[in-house]
Formats: sequence, C-alpha cells, structure tokens
Amino acid sequence: MKDGGFNYFLLLFYGTVVGLEPGLVGLAILIALVLDAVSDPLVGYWSDNFRSRWGRRHPFMYAAAIPVAASYYMLWNPPDWSQGALFAYLLGLAVLIRTFITFYETPSSALLPELSSDYEERTSLQTYRLFFGWTGGNAMTVLMFGALLVPTAVYSHGILNREGYATYGVIASVLIFAAIMISALGTHRNIPQLREAPVNTERFSLRKLFGEMFETLSEKSFFALFVATLLGSVATGVAASLAFIMLTYFWGFSTQQQFIWTALVFFSALISFFVAPFAVKRAGKRRAVIILGLIAFTVAPAPVLLRLFGLMPENGDPMLFPLIATINTLDLSLIIALQAVLYSMIADLVESSELRTGRRSEGVFYAAVTFTRKCTVGLGSFVGGIILSIVAIPKAADPSDVTPDKLWLLGAFYAPTLLALWMGMIYAISRYKISKEEHEENLRKLSSQGT
Repeated sequence: MKDGGFNYFLLLFYGTVVGLEPGLVGLAILIALVLDAVSDPLVGYWSDNFRSRWGRRHPFMYAAAIPVAASYYMLWNPPDWSQGALFAYLLGLAVLIRTFITFYETPSSALLPELSSDYEERTSLQTYRLFFGWTGGNAMTVLMFGALLVPTAVYSHGILNREGYATYGVIASVLIFAAIMISALGTHRNIPQLREAPVNTERFSLRKLFGEMFETLSEKSFFALFVATLLGSVATGVAASLAFIMLTYFWGFSTQQQFIWTALVFFSALISFFVAPFAVKRAGKRRAVIILGLIAFTVAPAPVLLRLFGLMPENGDPMLFPLIATINTLDLSLIIALQAVLYSMIADLVESSELRTGRRSEGVFYAAVTFTRKCTVGLGSFVGGIILSIVAIPKAADPSDVTPDKLWLLGAFYAPTLLALWMGMIYAISRYKISKEEHEENLRKLSSQGT
C-alpha cells in the first residue's frame, strides 16, 4: 500500500494537484534516498545482532507500525504552504516514512532465509509475498479510481480531486498499521525456531560495524544482484511515477478506463504466482530472470515507441485501450514473476556469506534490497520529475489542452529511458553465479560444520 501510493500517486499529487514544482518533488525523495543509504544497512546490521525475548526481528516490526501509519496520513494531507515550506514538509515526511518502513520491511524480509533453506521453496515463499503485496497494494489503487478520484463540479478530471487524496491518506494509514501488525503477530509464533543473535563480547565501534557490513556485502554475486535490482527499481520508479501521466495525457484514457487498467493488475499478480515457480524449476533462477526480463522489458516500452513513429491507433480509437491493456497485463505478470525470483536469489546469498564470514547476515542483505526498492520512488521519481519538468505539462491541465508536441516529447524521454535501465539490469544479473547445485553444496558444508 505504501509503495503503491509512492510509486503511482506521489509525483502526480504533489506535482500536479498541490502545485509543488515536479523537480522539487523528485529532489525531496532523492535526498531522503541518500539518507536511506546510511540508515538501511545500519538497521539491517542492528536486527542481525539484536537480542531480546522476541528474537532479532520482531521488536523492529512492532516498533514501526504507529510511526509509519501516522506519517503516511500526513503525507496526503499537506498544508497550503509556500514552495519552500512545502518542499521541507515533503522531505521531512519522506525521511520519516522511509526510516520506519526500513524498521519493518528489512527484518520482515530477513525472515525468509530462516523459514526455509530449500532453493525452490524460497521462490515459492517470495511469490506468495509479492502476490499479496501486489494484490493488497493494487486494491487501494482500484479504490482510488473506483471511488475516490472521481470528477466533480470542482474537478474536471478525477486525478485532480484533492479531497480524494486526503481520504486515501486516512484509509491507507489505517490499513498499513493493520498490515504491519498482522504480519508481525502472524509470524510471532515462529520466534522460538528462528536464529538467535550471537553473544557479542567485543566493544562496539563504528569501525567494527562497517567493517563487518562491507565484508558481508563484498560477495561478487551480491554486487551483481544489487546493481541489477537498483537499475530495475529505478526503471520501475520512472514507469510508476509517470504511469497515470502517460495514461491520462499520452494515451488519453478516461478515469473509467484507468480504473479497469488498475483492476487488471490482479490478473497480472495471479499469472505471476504460477509463472515464477515454473520458470525456476525449468531454467534455474539466473536464467529465469534473464529470459523473463528480455521478454518483458522489450515488450513494455514497445507501444510508446510505436506511437512515436505513428504505428499505433490514435487516441480515442476503440481498439487502443483493449490493445494496450492486454499488453500491459501480460507484461506486468512477467515483471512480477521476475521480481519474485530476483528477491529469492538474495536468500541464497545468506549461506554463501555465512561460509565465508562465519556470520548470518540476513538483515544486511535484505537492507540492501529494501534500499533498492526505495530507489523505485527515489531515483525513479527524481528522473520522472525531471522528465515531467522538461515536458512542462501545465498544472491541472485538461488532457485536451496538452499539445501534440509535448506528448511526443513525453514519450521520447519515457520509453528510451526505461529500455536503457532494463537492459542494464539484465546485463548485471548475468554476473550472478550461485546455482542450485552451489546452494545445496553450501548447505552441506554448513551442516558438516554444525551450523
């Protein structure tokens, strides 16, 4: 739910509805991202080494619930301030939300390697995680277009309805609190079976802390995975931050059509639920990601590129929406499946790192994943904001008032940017080395050592 709001609506809301310069919206999120580069690994390391009667992970998960919900509510109910004050308001809330999301998401994700050591089952668990994540998050997006972002006498187009965003902030903050608590309480019974933090008798020092983190993250396969997820997350962020700008202005889809568009994501999530495990069984994790990526990432920008060359139906043509919606639904299912496999590959790094360093560092690895996911709305929204500033669509503009040359420019920046980022991601993932056979050998060695 948090990602859906940040990815799809934040730039649209602040840049188009509230009136904050889009470049400043992207800059605020980018600054918060830089601070995350420090906080994420620290929280990951802390949760790896935290000792309590509730284990290593759960105290952090419980502590995040209220701060995340409260700050998320405030994000969608901003005051009517000047540009500078509004920028500071957005920046402060972005930092708070990111920090406390880290307190929840990193420890929660780090539970995966402890719940299962099986190569294929880890993909299945991650598939469940993403299926419910996409389904729950998309339910809020469907609610937005089905009930909240509707045209009124004051707002000619639903996406300009400021009261709808305010109501969304109330509903989403309550549901985010409930989701975090259900997740923490639902896994609380597993605490006795989870690993305990080592007893550390050495004196704490920043040098020791960062030394251990850098040693853990120096794994070559991890670096390949980190670069791949970083590039993929930035591409996802660009696509998400401009998604409804593209649907509204570039393709000219109505609010009702955008409602159907978001509802079709449920089918994408369902298809991916079966595609990801099947692809891993047939091809292994690295090859599965490469194959899924090459198909998905060449198809995704293709309609925009074809439109630039005049090879797509014109806006308003009855064939346009069914064509674009079908392509997007199938393509998104491949992207979600790819994400499930990619995130499960992180779990297989844990045993490899443990053999090399003697430490279980799930939190540090998943902190890196949390960081790259935040790049979706950090670097991605920053790039999206720059594109939107260059194109210069007027505040609260009606789609019919935007000139064709601005729309062409929007597509010309949008599609090649995505294609370049996604191809870089595929190249990076090709450098990942841990296969099923190597993972099972790592488990055998650890078992022989009694760990």
